[in-house]
Amino acid sequence: MKEKVEAALNKIRPMLIADGGNAELVEVSNDGIVKLKLTGACGHCPMSQMTLKMGIEKLLKEEIPEVKSVEAV
Repeated sequence: MKEKVEAALNKIRPMLIADGGNAELVEVSNDGIVKLKLTGACGHCPMSQMTLKMGIEKLLKEEIPEVKSVEAV
């Protein structure tokens, strides 16, 4: 499933990079929890939780039904 998550993240990365940030995949657990490290501008942006939940998590859940949630580490 890690490869599927990376492929889906690659679809949203251009938007993150355009804003000076990125998302680094840390872990994908067996129970569908994806752990990401937001880097660059995304790492300290006050809107990072919204980006994580309404952007990244939404996309991953649509593309990979096994994903249950996305967490920042």
